[in-house]
Amino acid sequence: MQSNVTNGIHVAIIMDGNGRWAEGRGLPRIAGHRAGVTTARRVVEHALTTCIRRLTLYAFSSDNWRRPPAEVQSIFWLLRAFLRLETERMRQRGVRLRFIGRRDRLAPMVLKAMESAERATAQSSRLLVCVAIDYSSRQAIEQAALNATDDAKACETPSSNSVRSKLLGAITAETEDVDLLIRTGGEKRLSDFLLWESAYAELLFTDQMWPDFDEADLDEALREFSRRQRRYGGLSAVASNPVSAA
Repeated sequence: MQSNVTNGIHVAIIMDGNGRWAEGRGLPRIAGHRAGVTTARRVVEHALTTCIRRLTLYAFSSDNWRRPPAEVQSIFWLLRAFLRLETERMRQRGVRLRFIGRRDRLAPMVLKAMESAERATAQSSRLLVCVAIDYSSRQAIEQAALNATDDAKACETPSSNSVRSKLLGAITAETEDVDLLIRTGGEKRLSDFLLWESAYAELLFTDQMWPDFDEADLDEALREFSRRQRRYGGLSAVASNPVSAA
C-alpha cells in the first residue's frame, strides 16, 4: 500500500485567502471558509486524475487559535461536516485520510470525527490526503530533537533517519519530502508549514484566493513544476519531475 501512495509526487498547499475572499464580497469570514471547503473537495477530486499521490493541506495552524473564538468554532464545525459528508465517498474513490498536528487541544467531537475518518479510509491507497490541524512545523522539529536527545542519553546514536522517523513524534507517524508547495492568497511565506519536508520543494505562490483556486490552476501549477530543474544542490539536474504535460 505504501508504494502505491508514493509512486507520484507530494504536493502541499497552504490554503490561504478564505477570509479576505469573503470580506472582499461583503460576506462574513465563515462564508469564505465554507467556500474554501468546497475548493478543497474539488482539488482532492481532481488530484486523483493527476500525478499527485500525496496531498497535504494546511487547514489550521497552531497560531490560528489566536483568531476570534466564533471563527475557530466555525472552522471545526465545517471540518466535522466535511468528514461526515465526504468520508465514505473518499473511501470509495481510494482516498486515504490522515491528520497531522496536535490532537490534545481539539474538542472530543472533532477528534472523534477525525479518527473515524482515518479508520474508514485506512485501506485506501490511490491518493493519500494529509490535513494539517493545529499544526506547527517548528514544534514538530523541536519534539524530534528532544526525542533524538533521549536516544542519545540511552546510548543510541541519532541519525537523520531516526530524526525523520521521530520528526512529528506523536503528531503523526508519517512524513515525506514535499515536491511542490503551493500557497494561494498572495502571501509569500511558509508560515511554519512542513519546514523540514520542504527543504528542496519547488515553491509556487499565487495571488489567487483559495476559494477561487480550481482544477485549471492545479494543472498549471503541475505544468510549472514540470518545467523546473531540480538540482538538489548540484550543478546539473539529477532528477526529472515525474509530470507529463497535460
